[in-house]
Amino acid sequence: MSARPLYVQLADVIGKKIESGELAPDRPIPSENHLADEYGVARLTARRAAQELRERGLIVTVRGKGSFVVEQPPTASTEEGGTAG
Repeated sequence: MSARPLYVQLADVIGKKIESGELAPDRPIPSENHLADEYGVARLTARRAAQELRERGLIVTVRGKGSFVVEQPPTASTEEGGTAG
């Protein structure tokens, strides 16, 4: 149990998957129904988690298409590596 709302915890889990590259840029994230089933939460909790991810700038939702991972700007560590994109 945590004092943090469940939707924030779910958003954190999905956010880590985005950061790790498990959920790639321009690719869809699982639907709210799928997230609810996979993590054993209510659909409303999955919807609020998606809203949280949109507010963090990690995903964008296209009506009728789904939610997609946003291309993330390079981090300071990748910029220091000297690789140009």
